[in-house]
Amino acid sequence: MTAPDPSVLAERVRAGDRTALARAITLVESNRADHRRAARELLEILAPDAGRAQRLGVTGVPGAGKSTTIEALGCNLVEAGRKVAVLAVDPSSTRTGGSILGDKTRMARLGAEADAFIRPSPSGGALGGVARKTREAMALCEAAGFDVVIVETMGVGQAETAVADMVDFFLVVLIPGGGDELQGIKKGVIERADAILINKADADPDKARRAQRDYRAALHLLTPELPDWTPPVLTASGLLNQGLDEVWATVMRHREVMSANGARARRRSEQDARWMWAVVADGLEALLRASPAVAAIAPQLERAVRDGKTPPSAAAERLLEAFAAK
Repeated sequence: MTAPDPSVLAERVRAGDRTALARAITLVESNRADHRRAARELLEILAPDAGRAQRLGVTGVPGAGKSTTIEALGCNLVEAGRKVAVLAVDPSSTRTGGSILGDKTRMARLGAEADAFIRPSPSGGALGGVARKTREAMALCEAAGFDVVIVETMGVGQAETAVADMVDFFLVVLIPGGGDELQGIKKGVIERADAILINKADADPDKARRAQRDYRAALHLLTPELPDWTPPVLTASGLLNQGLDEVWATVMRHREVMSANGARARRRSEQDARWMWAVVADGLEALLRASPAVAAIAPQLERAVRDGKTPPSAAAERLLEAFAAK
């Protein structure tokens, strides 16, 4: 698409035009040079309107019912007068770059709400399944007036902690499994959780309570990330919409505590600094790949690495040297 006028697009986004919001997100996801320039200007124009939403990250083991839970929670919030945006990051194919993009169909009821917006986007192979432009998309949703932004990630393991670096509250969704499940989730995810939710508790309430006790015990062995907050372990059923009011009350209680002690502002400040360096790293990789000096030797070095003739680290250093010497 032709790069739009950022000023005009910004006004439409501020007015809550969902078509304009979708187009703005497509713009920031693009890698075209003219789109990147327009996206940068758009984000700068809308910066004063961003940052006001409650940012909720949801991750967890596959099959935990994340999408079902998010839809039920989102519908509850819309009914209570909130405007909810869901950024659902789908797996990207390492072969074709394509993605499943199934969340928009899985959340059909929430997607039909006038005060809800669902944006599925491919992860592009980004760490933890968090799309490279998810942060910019979140800022755009906030500028469009959405006061709750939920980021749902793929749920593939420890790398899912990447989502914790862009949200105010990090929720890990699990299923009843007791001690067995403790073996299936990475310590790094649990350490970053602001709360753990044992979902599908309706299927076997006793098993859910055992899992709840096990995780409470496990959390006592970890040092809390924040001294004023001990992550609770909750039980719920996203399918039956049971226990989700307590989940949201926990999110709001966390916001109150963290706002009072200044931790919420510090967390966002640190996230912004990490975001800056992540964008720098991303840009440097793009520049490196576009370098004629790198392009001249990259294919043969990659073949040598694939054939086991050159260590990956040695090949990487030669690429960096070629880039630095250009």
